Amino acid sequence: MTLSISINQINYVLALYKTGSFSKAADLCSVTQSTLSTMVRKLENQMDLQIFDRKSKPIRLTKEGQLFIDQFRIIQHEFDNLKELVQETKQEFHGTLKIGIIPTLAPFLLPLFLTKMIKKHPGINISIDELTTKEIVKKIKLRELDIGILSLPLDDQQIKQKSLFFEDFLIYDARKNKQSSKKYKIKDIDVNRLWLLEESHCLTGQIEKICHLRKSRNLNQKLIFNSGSILSLLEVVKMNDGITLLPRLATERKNLIDMKNIHSIESPTPVREIGLITHINFVKNKFLLMLEKEIGVAVKPFLKSSKKVHIIKPF
Repeated sequence: MTLSISINQINYVLALYKTGSFSKAADLCSVTQSTLSTMVRKLENQMDLQIFDRKSKPIRLTKEGQLFIDQFRIIQHEFDNLKELVQETKQEFHGTLKIGIIPTLAPFLLPLFLTKMIKKHPGINISIDELTTKEIVKKIKLRELDIGILSLPLDDQQIKQKSLFFEDFLIYDARKNKQSSKKYKIKDIDVNRLWLLEESHCLTGQIEKICHLRKSRNLNQKLIFNSGSILSLLEVVKMNDGITLLPRLATERKNLIDMKNIHSIESPTPVREIGLITHINFVKNKFLLMLEKEIGVAVKPFLKSSKKVHIIKPF
């Protein structure tokens, strides 16, 4: 049997699988519903099997279709890689760049470089998702994201990692009767007044490593605040006369943070390593270098030297 399958047919199948609807899939592919339906049916006839169960609502894969859908994804990704490689060879900055970034970094890092980068490279369409580390890694592996911006290092051989910078932590102490010194020691932190981000959050693990909270926690105390937002956390800390730790870039938003509550930590200063991750078969290297350069220039005025620091690995 000789198969002649077009990339459009594969795109139509994947769109139908994603939406479960011929009309929605047609809109997604910018074609008529009749065209999409005809091309999917033609592919099924060529393969001599039924990919979709059209009687189900929403439309679902058949058992045979489930065997082929992952291969269709691979073909689509490889075709996209081929197009990107052509652009890479021509030294063109065109196309879509899909970026995932962790919530403790997004509102503080993105404003430093994103607008300038878009103006500098108008041929790029940028899509940004604010996600947890786990979600970013998952989407990178599925090729649903191009680049992730998060804390390193990660123990994953399927992911390429590139370090960007080291960001130090500072103390945010909203207690009324706090110490007068501007320098804090980690061992002096009252863990019973310490508020953290949600357990699944990357930063929570980092703070727990610093403070050894797993051994120090009183389980009757409310030490965990279920939110992924640093700004929301600070409101709770202030209301409860508490204390937390903040990464450096968060403290640069002086219009949002009460700076009299910010205190440095005695050396060696705990830091987190921020970097970029991509799939091992990622080919948009020109985009990666561009992003690395833009972020590096943007954060340089705000960060301290990484000498005499204590690097905290992601949880």
